[in-house]
Amino acid sequence: MADKVKIGMIGCGQIANMHLHAYQKLPVEIVAAADIDEGALATTAQEYDIKHTFTDFRKLLEMDDIVAVDVCLHNNLHAPVTIAALEAGKHVYCEKPIAGSYADGKDMLAAADRTGKMLAIQLFSLFRLETKATRRLIDEGYLGKLYYAKSIGFRRRGRPYVDGYGTSSFVQQSIAAGGALFDMGVYHIAQILYLLGDPTIETISGATHQEIAMYDDRRKNSNYDVEELGIGLVRLEGGITFFIEESWAINMGEPPPSELHGSKGGVRLGPFSFHSTVADMEMDATADLKSADVRWHRCLPDTDAYDSAQAHWAAAVQGRVPLVDSAGIALSTMKISEGIYLSAKRGREVTGDEVEKESKSSAIGV
Repeated sequence: MADKVKIGMIGCGQIANMHLHAYQKLPVEIVAAADIDEGALATTAQEYDIKHTFTDFRKLLEMDDIVAVDVCLHNNLHAPVTIAALEAGKHVYCEKPIAGSYADGKDMLAAADRTGKMLAIQLFSLFRLETKATRRLIDEGYLGKLYYAKSIGFRRRGRPYVDGYGTSSFVQQSIAAGGALFDMGVYHIAQILYLLGDPTIETISGATHQEIAMYDDRRKNSNYDVEELGIGLVRLEGGITFFIEESWAINMGEPPPSELHGSKGGVRLGPFSFHSTVADMEMDATADLKSADVRWHRCLPDTDAYDSAQAHWAAAVQGRVPLVDSAGIALSTMKISEGIYLSAKRGREVTGDEVEKESKSSAIGV
């Protein structure tokens, strides 16, 4: 086993604690943490035995023994802090979405390329068991030519803050930049794009809605100005049609999961099922993925390096495996989400090139 990866945490809020909990099971040493909230910083340092703490993240970046940082901040802070870390010579693992805008995400990838440092985005859906099973079916030809996909994310009542959990920062454009599409849609859209091979985005048509009633005091106190429902129809390179529906709140029972359709077979993700025609007979199949996963871990080298987004990140920094391009997938995901917003604003279909040209930085100065 390679040496432990020495990481600095930037941000000590709710998401950071989830990351830190996961790191306890990995070959990682948390060397330092930074947060402007001194109370949260002190609590986190005590709970996870972090020896060095800073209220200025730049001081953390000056530590020579830190080789990588984990950025757990609000969306519009991702780009400036990530770019500063990359330029300080650190690899970066950043919470999703990649940033508050496509323009900022593109700058992050450019900084990683310029500095020669690795950039990964927290996209746990790329490492789910059903994703890995589907990837094997695709690679072995069981799905044939891929031509249609659906990305479905569902919450009946799950808007941050106004429905009783989380803070109002999640529902303000000035901080979060987007709503359901940025918060949860990123996972489902990215999962499909990854399985499709991240094809070029040609056109996007979309709509957003905020219609479901809220408690009046929470609506007022939150300054809620993001979408609770995002809908998109995307045309991808190779004639692939991609439908998207992501809800924080909607008056409907739970829909089917995301789907991937090919000329030879189709897959439903979560719970996993495979559908095909065998010997001229329609076949609907499930699989024992847990048993398969046990076998893969016992027989195939480095399988553990793909157990989760953070396990993969640590293994890639150790040099055990090549880094999955989660940052590239996250940037494509951002182009689609921002394209839905632009299409809704203009009342027409937009092109991927339009999104790239129209995207503006939403980054907050640090």
